[in-house]
Amino acid sequence: MIEQPKTSIEEHFKNVQDPRVSYLVIHPLINLMTVALCAIIAGADNWTEVAVFGERKKEWLGKFLDLEMGIPSHDTFTNVFALLDPEQLQNGFISWVQAMYHRLTGEVVAVDGKKLRHSFDTASEQPMITMVSAWATEAEMVLGQLKVPEGTNEISAIPELLGLLDLNDCIVTIDAIGCQTEIAQQIIDQGADYLLAVKANQGNLYEDIDFFFRLAEENGFAKVDHTSARTVNKGHGRIEVRKCWAISGEESLQFLRGYEAWPELQTLIRIDSERHLEDKVSQESRYFITNLANEAKHLLQVKRSHWAIENELHWVLDIAFREDDSRVRKGHGAQNLALLRHMAVNLLKQEKSAKGGIHAKRMQAAWDNDYLVKVLSGSMR
Repeated sequence: MIEQPKTSIEEHFKNVQDPRVSYLVIHPLINLMTVALCAIIAGADNWTEVAVFGERKKEWLGKFLDLEMGIPSHDTFTNVFALLDPEQLQNGFISWVQAMYHRLTGEVVAVDGKKLRHSFDTASEQPMITMVSAWATEAEMVLGQLKVPEGTNEISAIPELLGLLDLNDCIVTIDAIGCQTEIAQQIIDQGADYLLAVKANQGNLYEDIDFFFRLAEENGFAKVDHTSARTVNKGHGRIEVRKCWAISGEESLQFLRGYEAWPELQTLIRIDSERHLEDKVSQESRYFITNLANEAKHLLQVKRSHWAIENELHWVLDIAFREDDSRVRKGHGAQNLALLRHMAVNLLKQEKSAKGGIHAKRMQAAWDNDYLVKVLSGSMR
């Protein structure tokens, strides 16, 4: 029999202030946090389902929580998580992640945003929420997340999120929206390297890189310091070919207008993607800049790692957790529920004994208390 969990959630979230009037509190905040996390791991997708899980698992939960006053109602979960300070929860999350995974040396950290598509509320004129997350691609963990302030875009949230993280010796990858000199400098200042996407809406930078690569290609890359790499992937009836060219050298960089503004810039990258699906062929060329050395094979691997945030996090949230269908909207509820989902993703990803994907693991956690304990044991590192 697996020993019942003695969760460390209370230790890492002890500074989260309970928004309720103290003498009216019936259910301790740690009870709501623990029941909610267990329920979300085990398949609950909203506060009503969280409360139902609590009632069905009351005897088991009572082995490590003081449930003298029973399980909170779904209204209590709704109201409390709508009021909890997201910044305090985020600080607890960061502390918890750092305790789970002390060091991320050499890790590729992908940063990207995701919309919570049903988080808008027409009646209260609350706009759709966008969350920006940082994903450790090898460790398979969410390192942190922040809500994009209303009326702004991801550029405003990315620097703040990066500032919360220990990025020393990591490689940070961001889509074109994060291709800003200030963000690149912040990454360098935090002891990390950057690889940033460049797109056409970035004016001179894109135009200059595109023109330079065309010139270099016309000359067979003979007059520039370059490396190249190629990968071919087959599966599900399609073939994907990726070719990477990387160019470095002071003379090459000087071709870019204002290149001096980019901190420690070393290498320009072009990746050509060619996809064969039945009788259709699609092609795309993308450009990137980085302070990493001119090693095309490594740079192609780093860039491919970035897509893990889409495949291993965003896709999982949409399919296994039905995040896009969530209609939790009250107060900070949507943002705080997103953080709990990220905690659940981290714990389920770290549990390696069960076969199947995240959805199958959630079902197993709902059916088997011992397995749920095994998943929760990740929170006690």
